[in-house]
Amino acid sequence: MAEETAADYTLSNPDTLTKYKTAAQISHRVLETVTGWCVEGEKILSICERGDKLLDEEVAKVYKGKKILKGISHPTTVSPSSFITPFTPLSTDTEDSSMVLKSHEAIKIQLGAQIDGFGTIVCDTIIVPSEKKDDEKPSGREADLLCAAYYANELLLRLMLPPGLLTSGSDEVKKKAAAEKPITQSKITHLLEKVVKSYDCNLVEGTTSWLFERNEIEGKKKIVLAPSDGSKGEGVPEVGDVWGVEIGVSLGTGKIKTLENRPTLHRRTTITYGLKRPSSRQTLSEIVKKFGTFPFSLRQLDDERAAKVGVVECVRSNVLRQYEVVADKDAAPVARLLTTIAISKNGVIRLSAPPALDTSKYHTEKKVTDEEILRILEQPMASAKSKNKKKKKKQAKKAVEEEEEEEESSDED
Repeated sequence: MAEETAADYTLSNPDTLTKYKTAAQISHRVLETVTGWCVEGEKILSICERGDKLLDEEVAKVYKGKKILKGISHPTTVSPSSFITPFTPLSTDTEDSSMVLKSHEAIKIQLGAQIDGFGTIVCDTIIVPSEKKDDEKPSGREADLLCAAYYANELLLRLMLPPGLLTSGSDEVKKKAAAEKPITQSKITHLLEKVVKSYDCNLVEGTTSWLFERNEIEGKKKIVLAPSDGSKGEGVPEVGDVWGVEIGVSLGTGKIKTLENRPTLHRRTTITYGLKRPSSRQTLSEIVKKFGTFPFSLRQLDDERAAKVGVVECVRSNVLRQYEVVADKDAAPVARLLTTIAISKNGVIRLSAPPALDTSKYHTEKKVTDEEILRILEQPMASAKSKNKKKKKKQAKKAVEEEEEEEESSDED
Protein backbone atom coordinates (compact mmCIF):
# COMPACT_ATOMS: atom_id res chain seq x y z
CA MET A 1 0.00 0.00 0.00
CA ALA A 2 1.43 3.34 -1.09
CA GLU A 3 2.25 5.88 1.61
CA GLU A 4 0.10 9.00 1.70
CA THR A 5 1.91 12.17 0.66
CA ALA A 6 2.06 14.75 3.44
CA ALA A 7 0.08 17.90 2.67
CA ASP A 8 2.18 20.87 1.56
CA TYR A 9 1.13 23.97 3.47
CA THR A 10 4.13 26.09 2.48
CA LEU A 11 4.13 28.99 0.03
CA SER A 12 5.64 26.59 -2.51
CA ASN A 13 2.11 25.29 -2.91
CA PRO A 14 0.13 27.85 -5.02
CA ASP A 15 -3.07 26.88 -3.16
CA THR A 16 -1.57 28.16 0.08
CA LEU A 17 -0.92 31.64 -1.29
CA THR A 18 -4.35 31.67 -2.94
CA LYS A 19 -6.04 30.95 0.38
CA TYR A 20 -3.99 33.65 2.11
CA LYS A 21 -4.93 36.14 -0.61
CA THR A 22 -8.61 35.19 -0.43
CA ALA A 23 -8.61 35.72 3.33
CA ALA A 24 -6.79 39.03 2.81
CA GLN A 25 -9.36 40.28 0.31
CA ILE A 26 -12.10 39.62 2.84
CA SER A 27 -10.14 41.39 5.58
CA HIS A 28 -9.67 44.42 3.31
CA ARG A 29 -13.32 44.67 2.33
CA VAL A 30 -14.56 44.40 5.89
CA LEU A 31 -11.95 46.86 7.21
CA GLU A 32 -13.07 49.44 4.64
CA THR A 33 -16.71 49.03 5.63
CA VAL A 34 -16.03 49.06 9.38
CA THR A 35 -13.90 52.19 8.98
CA GLY A 36 -16.91 53.92 7.44
CA TRP A 37 -18.98 53.09 10.53
CA CYS A 38 -16.50 54.76 12.88
CA VAL A 39 -17.99 58.20 13.47
CA GLU A 40 -18.49 60.38 16.52
CA GLY A 41 -21.04 58.97 18.99
CA GLU A 42 -21.09 55.41 17.57
CA LYS A 43 -20.93 52.62 20.16
CA ILE A 44 -17.76 50.50 20.03
CA LEU A 45 -19.75 47.36 20.89
CA SER A 46 -22.12 47.89 17.98
CA ILE A 47 -19.25 48.36 15.52
CA CYS A 48 -17.55 45.16 16.73
CA GLU A 49 -20.74 43.09 16.51
CA ARG A 50 -21.57 44.34 13.02
CA GLY A 51 -17.97 43.81 11.90
CA ASP A 52 -17.99 40.15 12.97
CA LYS A 53 -21.34 39.60 11.28
CA LEU A 54 -19.93 41.01 8.05
CA LEU A 55 -16.78 38.87 8.33
CA ASP A 56 -18.94 35.74 8.68
CA GLU A 57 -21.05 36.75 5.67
CA GLU A 58 -18.01 37.41 3.48
CA VAL A 59 -16.26 34.18 4.49
CA ALA A 60 -19.43 32.21 3.68
CA LYS A 61 -19.24 33.41 0.06
CA VAL A 62 -15.92 31.71 -0.73
CA TYR A 63 -14.90 28.04 -1.10
CA LYS A 64 -18.54 26.97 -1.06
CA GLY A 65 -19.02 23.23 -0.90
CA LYS A 66 -15.37 22.63 -0.03
CA LYS A 67 -14.60 20.59 3.09
CA ILE A 68 -12.27 23.13 4.64
CA LEU A 69 -12.53 25.13 7.82
CA LYS A 70 -12.88 28.86 7.37
CA GLY A 71 -13.89 31.76 9.56
CA ILE A 72 -12.61 34.71 11.55
CA SER A 73 -8.89 34.83 12.32
CA HIS A 74 -9.32 37.85 14.59
CA PRO A 75 -12.60 39.36 15.82
CA THR A 76 -13.42 42.97 15.06
CA THR A 77 -11.88 45.18 17.73
CA VAL A 78 -11.91 48.96 18.14
CA SER A 79 -9.39 50.40 20.58
CA PRO A 80 -9.91 53.97 21.89
CA SER A 81 -7.22 56.65 21.88
CA SER A 82 -4.73 55.48 24.54
CA PHE A 83 -5.64 51.76 24.35
CA ILE A 84 -2.88 49.67 22.77
CA THR A 85 -4.20 46.11 22.65
CA PRO A 86 -7.29 45.10 20.65
CA PHE A 87 -10.46 46.03 22.56
CA THR A 88 -13.86 44.37 22.18
CA PRO A 89 -16.40 45.03 24.96
CA LEU A 90 -19.19 42.70 26.13
CA SER A 91 -22.87 43.61 26.15
CA THR A 92 -23.09 42.27 29.73
CA ASP A 93 -20.43 44.71 31.00
CA THR A 94 -22.41 47.91 31.45
CA GLU A 95 -19.58 50.42 31.55
CA ASP A 96 -17.52 49.04 28.65
CA SER A 97 -20.55 48.37 26.45
CA SER A 98 -21.63 52.02 26.69
CA MET A 99 -18.29 53.38 25.38
CA VAL A 100 -18.68 55.56 22.29
CA LEU A 101 -16.24 57.06 19.81
CA LYS A 102 -15.13 60.63 20.42
CA SER A 103 -14.46 63.22 17.75
CA HIS A 104 -10.82 63.50 16.65
CA GLU A 105 -9.54 60.59 18.76
CA ALA A 106 -7.10 58.07 17.28
CA ILE A 107 -8.73 54.63 17.20
CA LYS A 108 -7.28 51.28 16.17
CA ILE A 109 -9.45 48.92 14.08
CA GLN A 110 -8.27 45.30 13.89
CA LEU A 111 -9.85 42.22 12.31
CA GLY A 112 -9.10 39.25 10.09
CA ALA A 113 -10.31 36.20 8.18
CA GLN A 114 -8.91 32.71 7.66
CA ILE A 115 -9.35 30.08 4.95
CA ASP A 116 -8.27 26.52 5.77
CA GLY A 117 -6.25 27.81 8.73
CA PHE A 118 -4.37 30.41 6.67
CA GLY A 119 -5.17 33.61 8.50
CA THR A 120 -4.55 37.24 7.67
CA ILE A 121 -4.98 40.06 10.17
CA VAL A 122 -4.98 43.79 9.50
CA CYS A 123 -5.01 46.82 11.79
CA ASP A 124 -5.40 50.48 10.86
CA THR A 125 -5.46 53.69 12.89
CA ILE A 126 -7.84 56.49 11.95
CA ILE A 127 -8.89 59.82 13.41
CA VAL A 128 -12.62 59.75 14.23
CA PRO A 129 -14.42 62.36 12.14
CA SER A 130 -16.82 64.75 13.87
CA GLU A 131 -20.56 64.70 13.25
CA LYS A 132 -20.13 67.82 11.13
CA LYS A 133 -17.78 65.81 8.88
CA ASP A 134 -15.81 68.94 8.08
CA ASP A 135 -13.07 68.84 5.49
CA GLU A 136 -10.37 70.10 7.84
CA LYS A 137 -7.05 68.35 7.41
CA PRO A 138 -5.78 66.65 10.59
CA SER A 139 -2.91 68.73 11.87
CA GLY A 140 -0.62 69.18 14.85
CA ARG A 141 -0.09 66.16 17.06
CA GLU A 142 -2.79 64.10 15.29
CA ALA A 143 -0.85 64.42 12.04
CA ASP A 144 2.48 63.78 13.78
CA LEU A 145 1.17 60.51 15.22
CA LEU A 146 -0.24 59.09 11.99
CA CYS A 147 2.74 60.16 9.87
CA ALA A 148 5.18 58.67 12.40
CA ALA A 149 3.29 55.35 12.37
CA TYR A 150 3.03 55.31 8.58
CA TYR A 151 6.72 55.90 7.86
CA ALA A 152 7.84 53.60 10.68
CA ASN A 153 5.65 50.86 9.21
CA GLU A 154 7.02 51.41 5.70
CA LEU A 155 10.55 51.17 7.07
CA LEU A 156 9.84 48.03 9.10
CA LEU A 157 8.32 46.26 6.10
CA ARG A 158 11.47 46.93 4.08
CA LEU A 159 13.65 45.69 6.94
CA MET A 160 11.80 42.34 6.68
CA LEU A 161 13.60 41.62 3.39
CA PRO A 162 16.27 38.91 3.74
CA PRO A 163 19.82 40.11 2.84
CA GLY A 164 20.54 40.31 -0.88
CA LEU A 165 17.07 39.15 -1.96
CA LEU A 166 16.53 42.00 -4.42
CA THR A 167 20.19 42.67 -5.21
CA SER A 168 20.91 43.09 -8.93
CA GLY A 169 24.20 42.55 -10.73
CA SER A 170 26.52 39.63 -11.33
CA ASP A 171 26.19 36.28 -9.59
CA GLU A 172 29.19 37.17 -7.48
CA VAL A 173 27.60 40.43 -6.32
CA LYS A 174 24.34 38.64 -5.50
CA LYS A 175 26.17 35.90 -3.60
CA LYS A 176 28.10 38.44 -1.56
CA ALA A 177 24.93 40.37 -0.70
CA ALA A 178 23.09 37.19 0.33
CA ALA A 179 25.99 36.25 2.62
CA GLU A 180 25.56 39.41 4.69
CA LYS A 181 24.26 38.97 8.22
CA PRO A 182 20.55 39.80 8.73
CA ILE A 183 19.86 43.09 10.48
CA THR A 184 19.70 42.67 14.26
CA GLN A 185 16.51 43.39 16.18
CA SER A 186 18.27 46.05 18.24
CA LYS A 187 19.26 47.79 14.99
CA ILE A 188 15.65 47.58 13.77
CA THR A 189 14.45 49.27 16.97
CA HIS A 190 17.20 51.90 16.64
CA LEU A 191 16.19 52.83 13.08
CA LEU A 192 12.49 52.91 13.90
CA GLU A 193 13.13 55.12 16.91
CA LYS A 194 14.83 57.60 14.61
CA VAL A 195 11.70 57.74 12.47
CA VAL A 196 9.17 58.25 15.26
CA LYS A 197 11.36 60.71 17.16
CA SER A 198 11.41 62.85 14.00
CA TYR A 199 7.74 63.46 14.85
CA ASP A 200 8.31 63.78 18.63
CA CYS A 201 6.77 60.32 19.20
CA ASN A 202 8.00 57.08 20.77
CA LEU A 203 7.71 53.39 19.95
CA VAL A 204 5.28 51.45 22.12
CA GLU A 205 7.42 49.13 24.22
CA GLY A 206 7.19 45.43 23.51
CA THR A 207 5.37 45.75 20.16
CA THR A 208 5.74 42.28 18.63
CA SER A 209 5.62 40.94 15.07
CA TRP A 210 5.00 37.20 14.78
CA LEU A 211 5.60 34.46 12.26
CA PHE A 212 2.27 33.15 10.94
CA GLU A 213 1.72 29.47 10.13
CA ARG A 214 -1.32 27.34 9.40
CA ASN A 215 -3.66 27.68 12.41
CA GLU A 216 -1.01 29.71 14.21
CA ILE A 217 -0.57 33.50 14.51
CA GLU A 218 2.21 33.37 17.10
CA GLY A 219 4.80 31.07 15.55
CA LYS A 220 8.36 30.15 16.44
CA LYS A 221 9.84 33.47 15.32
CA LYS A 222 9.14 36.99 16.57
CA ILE A 223 10.49 40.52 16.40
CA VAL A 224 10.15 42.60 19.56
CA LEU A 225 10.47 46.38 19.24
CA ALA A 226 11.62 48.48 22.19
CA PRO A 227 11.73 45.35 24.40
CA SER A 228 11.20 45.58 28.15
CA ASP A 229 11.34 43.17 31.10
CA GLY A 230 14.04 41.10 29.42
CA SER A 231 11.85 40.10 26.47
CA LYS A 232 13.63 39.50 23.19
CA GLY A 233 12.93 38.39 19.66
CA GLU A 234 13.76 35.05 18.05
CA GLY A 235 14.70 34.15 14.48
CA VAL A 236 14.93 36.20 11.29
CA PRO A 237 12.60 36.66 8.29
CA GLU A 238 13.24 34.19 5.45
CA VAL A 239 11.86 33.39 2.01
CA GLY A 240 8.72 31.29 2.45
CA ASP A 241 7.68 33.03 5.68
CA VAL A 242 4.35 34.72 6.41
CA TRP A 243 4.47 37.39 9.13
CA GLY A 244 2.09 39.64 11.01
CA VAL A 245 4.18 42.83 11.07
CA GLU A 246 3.13 45.31 13.74
CA ILE A 247 4.16 48.85 14.64
CA GLY A 248 2.98 50.82 17.68
CA VAL A 249 3.65 54.55 18.15
CA SER A 250 2.75 56.81 21.08
CA LEU A 251 2.55 60.56 21.58
CA GLY A 252 3.72 59.80 25.13
CA THR A 253 6.71 57.86 26.40
CA GLY A 254 5.57 54.56 24.89
CA LYS A 255 5.52 52.90 28.33
CA ILE A 256 2.52 50.66 28.99
CA LYS A 257 0.15 49.76 31.83
CA THR A 258 -2.56 47.15 32.29
CA LEU A 259 -6.08 48.54 32.70
CA GLU A 260 -8.83 47.22 34.96
CA ASN A 261 -11.19 46.58 32.03
CA ARG A 262 -12.28 42.96 31.72
CA PRO A 263 -10.09 40.96 29.31
CA THR A 264 -12.54 39.69 26.68
CA LEU A 265 -10.11 38.50 24.02
CA HIS A 266 -8.81 34.94 24.40
CA ARG A 267 -7.04 32.24 22.41
CA ARG A 268 -6.67 28.49 22.87
CA THR A 269 -3.18 27.23 23.69
CA THR A 270 -1.67 23.83 22.93
CA ILE A 271 -1.81 22.85 26.62
CA THR A 272 -4.22 20.05 27.58
CA TYR A 273 -5.74 19.84 31.03
CA GLY A 274 -8.54 17.86 32.64
CA LEU A 275 -11.04 20.64 33.39
CA LYS A 276 -13.14 19.88 36.47
CA ARG A 277 -16.15 22.16 36.03
CA PRO A 278 -18.82 21.12 33.49
CA SER A 279 -19.28 24.78 32.51
CA SER A 280 -15.57 25.03 31.71
CA ARG A 281 -15.63 21.89 29.56
CA GLN A 282 -18.72 23.11 27.72
CA THR A 283 -17.18 26.52 27.04
CA LEU A 284 -13.91 25.00 25.81
CA SER A 285 -15.77 22.59 23.53
CA GLU A 286 -17.60 25.49 21.88
CA ILE A 287 -14.34 27.44 21.51
CA VAL A 288 -12.51 24.53 19.86
CA LYS A 289 -15.40 23.95 17.43
CA LYS A 290 -15.88 27.60 16.45
CA PHE A 291 -12.43 29.16 16.57
CA GLY A 292 -9.75 26.46 16.71
CA THR A 293 -6.58 28.24 17.84
CA PHE A 294 -7.50 31.69 16.52
CA PRO A 295 -8.33 34.61 18.88
CA PHE A 296 -11.96 35.17 19.78
CA SER A 297 -14.12 37.44 21.90
CA LEU A 298 -16.36 36.10 24.66
CA ARG A 299 -19.26 37.94 23.00
CA GLN A 300 -18.94 35.52 20.05
CA LEU A 301 -19.97 32.56 22.22
CA ASP A 302 -23.62 31.46 22.42
CA ASP A 303 -24.14 32.48 26.05
CA GLU A 304 -21.97 35.46 27.00
CA ARG A 305 -22.70 35.24 30.74
CA ALA A 306 -21.96 31.51 30.86
CA ALA A 307 -18.77 32.11 28.87
CA LYS A 308 -17.54 34.64 31.44
CA VAL A 309 -17.79 31.89 34.07
CA GLY A 310 -16.56 29.04 31.86
CA VAL A 311 -13.28 30.69 30.84
CA VAL A 312 -12.10 31.24 34.43
CA GLU A 313 -10.81 27.70 34.95
CA CYS A 314 -9.57 27.54 31.34
CA VAL A 315 -7.38 30.60 31.88
CA ARG A 316 -6.22 29.48 35.31
CA SER A 317 -5.08 26.11 33.89
CA ASN A 318 -3.47 27.82 30.84
CA VAL A 319 -5.76 26.05 28.40
CA LEU A 320 -6.73 29.53 27.21
CA ARG A 321 -4.52 32.58 26.91
CA GLN A 322 -6.13 35.78 28.15
CA TYR A 323 -5.18 39.07 26.47
CA GLU A 324 -5.08 41.83 29.07
CA VAL A 325 -6.34 45.29 28.16
CA VAL A 326 -3.18 47.40 27.91
CA ALA A 327 -2.90 51.15 27.40
CA ASP A 328 -0.33 53.93 27.25
CA LYS A 329 0.99 54.67 30.74
CA ASP A 330 0.59 58.42 30.19
CA ALA A 331 -2.91 58.01 28.68
CA ALA A 332 -1.41 59.49 25.50
CA PRO A 333 -2.88 58.73 22.05
CA VAL A 334 -1.46 55.65 20.35
CA ALA A 335 -1.38 54.54 16.69
CA ARG A 336 -0.97 50.92 15.69
CA LEU A 337 -0.66 49.28 12.27
CA LEU A 338 -0.57 45.56 11.46
CA THR A 339 0.24 44.11 8.05
CA THR A 340 0.22 40.44 7.05
CA ILE A 341 3.02 39.80 4.57
CA ALA A 342 4.44 36.87 2.62
CA ILE A 343 8.13 36.75 1.71
CA SER A 344 8.75 35.21 -1.70
CA LYS A 345 11.88 34.99 -3.83
CA ASN A 346 10.67 38.19 -5.51
CA GLY A 347 10.35 40.15 -2.27
CA VAL A 348 7.68 41.15 0.23
CA ILE A 349 4.02 40.67 -0.71
CA ARG A 350 1.51 42.72 1.29
CA LEU A 351 -1.36 40.30 1.82
CA SER A 352 -3.57 42.36 4.12
CA ALA A 353 -2.42 45.88 4.88
CA PRO A 354 -3.85 49.16 6.16
CA PRO A 355 -4.56 51.69 3.39
CA ALA A 356 -1.58 53.83 2.40
CA LEU A 357 -1.66 57.16 4.20
CA ASP A 358 -2.37 60.14 1.95
CA THR A 359 0.23 62.39 3.58
CA SER A 360 -1.07 65.41 1.63
CA LYS A 361 -4.14 65.34 3.88
CA TYR A 362 -2.10 65.61 7.09
CA HIS A 363 -0.48 68.90 7.96
CA THR A 364 2.72 68.57 9.98
CA GLU A 365 5.88 70.64 9.98
CA LYS A 366 7.98 67.63 11.00
CA LYS A 367 9.62 65.12 8.66
CA VAL A 368 12.24 62.37 8.47
CA THR A 369 15.66 63.76 7.54
CA ASP A 370 18.01 60.86 8.35
CA GLU A 371 19.78 59.91 5.09
CA GLU A 372 20.12 56.20 5.92
CA ILE A 373 16.39 55.91 6.61
CA LEU A 374 15.38 57.91 3.54
CA ARG A 375 17.59 55.64 1.42
CA ILE A 376 15.87 52.52 2.80
CA LEU A 377 12.41 54.03 2.30
CA GLU A 378 13.22 54.61 -1.37
CA GLN A 379 14.04 50.93 -1.89
CA PRO A 380 11.39 48.67 -3.50
CA MET A 381 9.84 45.88 -1.47
CA ALA A 382 9.57 43.49 -4.39
CA SER A 383 11.17 42.84 -7.76
CA ALA A 384 9.35 44.17 -10.81
CA LYS A 385 10.73 41.38 -13.04
CA SER A 386 7.55 39.33 -13.20
CA LYS A 387 5.48 42.37 -14.12
CA ASN A 388 7.99 43.44 -16.76
CA LYS A 389 7.97 39.97 -18.30
CA LYS A 390 4.18 40.03 -18.63
CA LYS A 391 4.34 43.52 -20.09
CA LYS A 392 6.99 42.48 -22.62
CA LYS A 393 4.93 39.43 -23.62
CA LYS A 394 1.87 41.62 -24.18
CA GLN A 395 3.93 44.10 -26.21
CA ALA A 396 5.45 41.28 -28.28
CA LYS A 397 2.00 39.78 -28.89
CA LYS A 398 0.64 43.16 -29.93
CA ALA A 399 3.58 43.72 -32.30
CA VAL A 400 2.99 40.31 -33.94
CA GLU A 401 -0.72 41.05 -34.37
CA GLU A 402 0.00 44.45 -35.92
CA GLU A 403 2.56 42.87 -38.27
CA GLU A 404 0.01 40.23 -39.35
CA GLU A 405 -2.59 42.93 -39.99
CA GLU A 406 -0.12 44.86 -42.15
CA GLU A 407 0.67 41.73 -44.15
CA GLU A 408 -3.03 41.01 -44.67
CA SER A 409 -3.71 44.57 -45.86
CA SER A 410 -0.73 44.47 -48.26
CA ASP A 411 -1.98 41.15 -49.68
CA GLU A 412 -5.36 42.73 -50.33
CA ASP A 413 -3.71 45.59 -52.18
